[in-house]
Amino acid sequence: MTEHLQSRRAARKATRRISTGVPGLDDILCGGLTAERVYLVEGSPGAGKTTLGLQFLLDGVARGEKGLYITLSETADELDAVAESHGWSIDALSVFELADEEALDPDAQQSVLHPAEVELGETAKGVMNQVDLVKPARVVFDSLSEMRLLAQNSLRYRRQILALKQFFTSRSCTVLMLDDKTSQSDQHLHSIAHGVISLEQLAKEFGKERRRVNIIKMRGLRFRGGYHDYLLDTGGLRMFPRLVAAEHPGTFEPVARSTGSAGLDTVLGGGLIAGTNTLIVGPSGIGKTTVTVRCMLSGLERGEKAVFCLFDEGIGTFLVRSRALGMELDGYLASGQLSIRHIDPAELSPGEFAQMLRDAVEQEDVGFVAIDSLNAYMQSMPGEQFLMLQMHELLSYLNQKGITTVLVLGEHGLVGEVKRDVDLSYLSDATVLLRFFESDGMLRRAITVVKSRTANHALTIHELVLRDGGVDIGESLQGFEGILTGVPTYRGETAMMVSHGNDAS
Repeated sequence: MTEHLQSRRAARKATRRISTGVPGLDDILCGGLTAERVYLVEGSPGAGKTTLGLQFLLDGVARGEKGLYITLSETADELDAVAESHGWSIDALSVFELADEEALDPDAQQSVLHPAEVELGETAKGVMNQVDLVKPARVVFDSLSEMRLLAQNSLRYRRQILALKQFFTSRSCTVLMLDDKTSQSDQHLHSIAHGVISLEQLAKEFGKERRRVNIIKMRGLRFRGGYHDYLLDTGGLRMFPRLVAAEHPGTFEPVARSTGSAGLDTVLGGGLIAGTNTLIVGPSGIGKTTVTVRCMLSGLERGEKAVFCLFDEGIGTFLVRSRALGMELDGYLASGQLSIRHIDPAELSPGEFAQMLRDAVEQEDVGFVAIDSLNAYMQSMPGEQFLMLQMHELLSYLNQKGITTVLVLGEHGLVGEVKRDVDLSYLSDATVLLRFFESDGMLRRAITVVKSRTANHALTIHELVLRDGGVDIGESLQGFEGILTGVPTYRGETAMMVSHGNDAS
């Protein structure tokens, strides 16, 4: 027995990996699929199985490999229409329709044997004959639900699938078998297939549906477990591997960089540190975005590239407001040094957002990232606990790459007690707190730094004024009480920066 096994091992061909043709999926599979194996791709109708199968075959064509699409559920014309909608041509593929007009001819029917027994055998024979004729390297079998109905019982179904698996393997074919999960309790395919790729489509109460992929099993291969978001759009599927910060180490110089405001630099203990993230917290209208833009503009003036992720307001409003405060961004936009991404959280998955930032860092050499605001970003998440995990990995990744990151978190309530949707202060390296207060019959702003892991920051509270050029920071407000409770009171005698009228807000 041992000699027999050794001889089989010696005769066995070395395994090789092949690409799936789907951007991101090879990364999830840590290198692609093992060639000459049979894989199951399962998912409900509309999840993108057919599109994935076409991408797999067309990738093979681009590499000089023959591809065969065996369809039981769709016509060749429907398949061509799907490909055309993505801008593809399937002229180089062989398409075999098992359910053609001849199969529907009443004169071709018989009544001696049970129809299912005959049809199952004829179906399997037709598949084998076509494979021997075309001699493909890649095959897509769409779909197994038809085979399940023809088999009528689990024993015949399992035997037929096993027979097809042995046949495909003997012909050196790499096969994707598509299944629409009409039988939820059927686990035969999972045990037979070399690997199982599960596609899911989740409908949300509002906004675009969310799609995600999960690799259930992959024999002999290391893969990235868990769920990964993917997008089905014109051009095919694009998958976004779940971000794991530990896989992206980096080296950088953790130097302090000026915010462009001497007063803000002093309060922060020297400015913003490269490779850290700063959380700016405050109620609506307090100046969180203005402070963030002032910090970003300073980086742009030093020659850094920046990306500003804008969730809450339109790009036009954002630019007009920045321009009114003397912070001109148009030139940086025109040159490509600054990229402003307006993001609709109802249309964007968290995985796609993380991939967008990865591309900005790794492909565009961005050094400054701003996210305004986390409140809107949270709406794209299925639950608060997932936001924490996503943000932890994302911020760790940006820190390891030496990126200066500024996060904006809005609070509910303008004056008095304020509340926030989620507390992310423990994830931040520095936390800047902004508050409204009243003095001499005027509504004023206060700023303080409540936390910094990397600098000896000021422990004082200062007046904040939004003016031409960005922000001004006043002297320490002696006599300020209650700012951390959300109900600040001021009984001091420090002169206010604006005696009459309002600031530039």
